[in-house]
Amino acid sequence: MSDKIRWGFIGLGSIARRFGSCFPYAPNAEIYAVASRSQAKAEAFGAEFGATKCYGSYDALVNDPDVDVVYVGTPHNYHKSHTLLSLNAGKHVLCEKPFAVNAAEARDMIACARAKNLFLMDAFWTRFFPAMAQVRELLAEGAIGDVMLVQADFGYRTPSVNPEARAYSPDLAGGALLDVGSYPIQLMSMVYGKQPSDIVSQVTLGSTGVDELSVTAFKYSDYEMATVTTAIRLSTPQEARIMGSQGYIAIPNFWHPSEITVHRGGQAPETLRFDFPGEGFQYEIEAVGECIRAGMTESPIYPLDETIDIMETLDRIRALWGLRYPMES
Repeated sequence: MSDKIRWGFIGLGSIARRFGSCFPYAPNAEIYAVASRSQAKAEAFGAEFGATKCYGSYDALVNDPDVDVVYVGTPHNYHKSHTLLSLNAGKHVLCEKPFAVNAAEARDMIACARAKNLFLMDAFWTRFFPAMAQVRELLAEGAIGDVMLVQADFGYRTPSVNPEARAYSPDLAGGALLDVGSYPIQLMSMVYGKQPSDIVSQVTLGSTGVDELSVTAFKYSDYEMATVTTAIRLSTPQEARIMGSQGYIAIPNFWHPSEITVHRGGQAPETLRFDFPGEGFQYEIEAVGECIRAGMTESPIYPLDETIDIMETLDRIRALWGLRYPMES
């Protein structure tokens, strides 16, 4: 293995471009190879990001012996197949969220990685921000007492309903829940460390059949609850609050946080800032590299069993709505 972890990219869309923009801030990593179904697109992306190799097929990339880890940034419905392609070629994998379309796919992906003793992780960059590390420390020390309620929203407004766009296409596992609803559910999992015992939910299924707006309530125990709002037709504040018996933590832009405000009973609020260059993907990139260097097959900060729990929760919500994607039929 070279001085830097050598990354290969499968899928060169907007999320890959954002992810790739943060490599200058991750000293343990380099973009070594990129792949697209179009050789021209691969070469253009590779030139922009300084890749050594540019491939016009995914098979060629995963069979490059110099690639250490593959970043899967293709649409949701391809995550399983492209992750398995990479694992079966002996590559470690970071798969963009949502990790899979459903929990059954996630279990297959994880079983493959464990059988081959390879690193695999769901690419929830949120978990690795310094602000979230601070949140975990505050919760562990009981800074706000016993957590009783988590509230989070994540909605964005698309300019129009386009049946062919990723957000609105059932064939691409579109809709708000898998795209952005997975963020607050990941936060709830981090806070409570378990799946909810009960879920109730209301949804608006749009003209293309995907979820455009939803409000969901979760119960973990009598004094542990949560609410989540998701949308693709409505911009929301994208905030989270973790409320305990002795105060609460407010997290603006909780999915890529740069600050938190701690409210303790009877004390002035304390705002803690965690400025960072770029968008912040570097924390996730570095964490993956550190795990691979250490010979680890999953992240202790975001283990694979938790990924399955989150996917099962997403499945339970969709079951309440009666929403199934075409590839699940």
